[in-house]
Parts: sequence; C-alpha cells; structure tokens
Amino acid sequence: MPPPSRCFPRTPTKGRPLKLLRTLKRAAAAGAVVLAAVSLQPASATAAASSPTPPVVGGTRAAQGEFPFMVRLSMGCGGSLLTQQVVLTAAHCVPATGNNTSITATAGVVDLNSPSAIKVRSTKIYRAPGYNGTGKDWALIKLAQPINLPTLNIAETADYNSGTFTVAGWGAAREGGAQQRYLLKATVPFVSDESCGSSYPELVASEEICAGLPQGGVDTCQGDSGGPMFRRDNAGAWIQVGVVSWGAGCARPNYPGVYTEVSTFAAEIKAAAATL
Repeated sequence: MPPPSRCFPRTPTKGRPLKLLRTLKRAAAAGAVVLAAVSLQPASATAAASSPTPPVVGGTRAAQGEFPFMVRLSMGCGGSLLTQQVVLTAAHCVPATGNNTSITATAGVVDLNSPSAIKVRSTKIYRAPGYNGTGKDWALIKLAQPINLPTLNIAETADYNSGTFTVAGWGAAREGGAQQRYLLKATVPFVSDESCGSSYPELVASEEICAGLPQGGVDTCQGDSGGPMFRRDNAGAWIQVGVVSWGAGCARPNYPGVYTEVSTFAAEIKAAAATL
C-alpha cells in the first residue's frame, strides 16, 4: 500500500496504509505543498477519522519574492533550491536514481501562470539510498542550468527541530481539493515524537519530524510533497528542517503532518549534491 504523501496524484509506493492521504500528495509526481494544509489523502484512510476541513486549510497567499527558494515540480510535487542547480524534494516524488529529463522545475513566482516564471528541465535524479516507502524520504534533482535565485540552507544538527515552522506550497487547500495556482503559506508547531507516534505507530522517529495543531485546521496537503518545512536560524535566516512527506488526510485533528528530518540526512544530502 502506498505511503500517504502530499502529492495530488498518488504514486505507487510501499508501506504505511495510514499514510495514503499523504501518498496522494507525494504521488502528484509528487505534489506541491500547501503551506497551510500539508497532508495527503491516505490510500487507506481508515486509520484516521475523517472530518471536514475549511476551504483553505490554514493558509494564506505568499507575497511575490517572500520565499524565493520555493520550486514547483511538473509531476505535482514541491521542492526547494538546495543550490542554484539542485532541488531538494521527496523520494516518493521521483523514480530511481539516474539520468532524467522529464521533470520541469518552475521557480521565481508565486503565480504558476505568471509569464515571469523561470522553467528549467531536469538532467539527473538522486533518490535516497535504501528508500522503500518508509523513512529516508528525500531526493535531489539536478537542473539543466542554474536558477539565479536565493537558496535554502539545510539544518545540519537537531538544534532547530523545535518551535514553530513555516510550510508553503501549491498543493490542495483542503483535503481532496485541487492544487493551487498561487503559493500558499502557513505556520505549524512542532509535535513531539511521543505524541506523533501515538497517532502514527509506523512513525520512524529517528528519520522523521512531525508538526501540526492538535485541533487540526492547518497542514500541508495533496501536491505539497517534497516541499520544505523551515524556520529562522539564530542569525534570522531561513533554514530547512523538514521535507513534506506524509500524513493521514489534511489538517485532521490529532493527525499532524510528517516530514523527513533534514538534519538526520544533511551530510548525506550535501555529499550527494556534490556528486551531481
């Protein structure tokens, strides 16, 4: 059963029935993230009780240039500029490691229909070694040419794995809804491994980090998979602490979003990017 992702279209991945909703997000090619509601609809939504969500799951429109490192991927996922020529996204959004020219990255705009959008094709994919649908949900996409925009640093220690995070994406603004034309943003608080594990027994606590409100209402959603969860570092700069991965539905009470814990894989991510 595919793990629930945040992609709009679901992609066949293994593991975690509970996460079907989030697999949707990942599947959209892996899907863009809706900062406000970053949860996929689980392939098997039986584990989480369904409850209606508001038309916009806690998100508001981002201003042009507010998050210049955000990238929308043509398969329906989100991503961030790790370097000006390498995009960090979710493993469930992409096929196996190798040459690949089928993905188009859109950057530089909040409105995907803007004539100012920068569009660059992919040349290679690097998917986390050992990824099988459970944990290790990160991947890199090398672009045909650099995008001259600010990049997003990644957390190399667990120092920033707490507090309040920002999420953003073009994913659905409500569970089961359509992906968005405009970039949405929202803030979500850290959820402890203990609390998150009570909702998701299959949580890989050593590789994943959770965020969301106990009452729900704010979360990532279908199409947000692969996008960043970030916060300010001690110098006031944005730093990425998570990659949108999976969850039960979107913004459901007591079902927070689950993100790949970037600091766990930081050294591996940087080393892989250098090889690209």
